[in-house]
Amino acid sequence: SDLALNGAGVRYKAVFKVYAAGLYLEKGASTSAEVFGMSGPKRLVVTMLREIDSAELGKLFSRGMEDNMDKASFSKLVPGVLRMGQIFSDHKKLLSGDQFMVDWLPGTGTQVTVRGIVQGQPFKEPEFFNALLGIWLGNHPADWKLKDALLGKPQ
Repeated sequence: SDLALNGAGVRYKAVFKVYAAGLYLEKGASTSAEVFGMSGPKRLVVTMLREIDSAELGKLFSRGMEDNMDKASFSKLVPGVLRMGQIFSDHKKLLSGDQFMVDWLPGTGTQVTVRGIVQGQPFKEPEFFNALLGIWLGNHPADWKLKDALLGKPQ
């Protein structure tokens, strides 16, 4: 399927640029609810702008998912969260310029690609992709400006 860039922005931690992210969808969406409600393919592309320890990134993903879900929903996804953390810790470090993608592929699941290499089998749970997107588009996003940017709002 053809996906179009919905929005893109930069994640800052204090004054430092950490990564750039772009959200690709079949059609434009300006709210998180619209994005979460879409059943077609979706892609989030993240390009690192500085070196980061991959195990730390995995922990941040877990925390970001947990911050945007109720305990019962999060507990159902714990096996996937642990596997996601393992995918990133297997890479040790992500360097400036390294890229990873998270794709929602209807009928297949959530596929993670790091440095152009698909990482194992897809995550089958349909809730997993939206839980991951919640890190950036949830009620408690990692970065409010990045959330707005991914939703195509002017900065």
